[in-house]
Amino acid sequence: RSKNKVIYLQNIYFEIKHTRVKKNKVNVDFIFYYTYNEYMSNRSYKEEIMLNDDQVIDLSELFKIFGDSTRIKIINCLLEKELCVSEIAELTSSTQSAISHQLRILKQFKLVKYRKEGQSTIYSLADDHVEKIFRVGVEHIDEI
Repeated sequence: RSKNKVIYLQNIYFEIKHTRVKKNKVNVDFIFYYTYNEYMSNRSYKEEIMLNDDQVIDLSELFKIFGDSTRIKIINCLLEKELCVSEIAELTSSTQSAISHQLRILKQFKLVKYRKEGQSTIYSLADDHVEKIFRVGVEHIDEI
């Protein structure tokens, strides 16, 4: 059984309870509409708000990656520019071997990406989500 489709349009939630598709045409049998407060009071908290088990596990694994100080230092280094392993090692006062190991983990979780430039491998953050997670974390600890 599929979930009902909910469309938000001009401050009203439209909930489509039943649809039929026949010859590429969609027939909507029932539509209920709610204001925001009515809609929120009708929602099942567990179904609509809570993460599913797979999401919980994936998010937990993501936050574990941020639980290592060397990986945090690497992400910090890559916030402003692309760097090679030796540059990251120098900035973090770590060995190139240790940095390479941690970069492998960060690549596995798609937090950093790399490109080849001649004999060198240049690393950067995979996308702006990584920077946002990092900056929100810093903002949070600064408030404590």
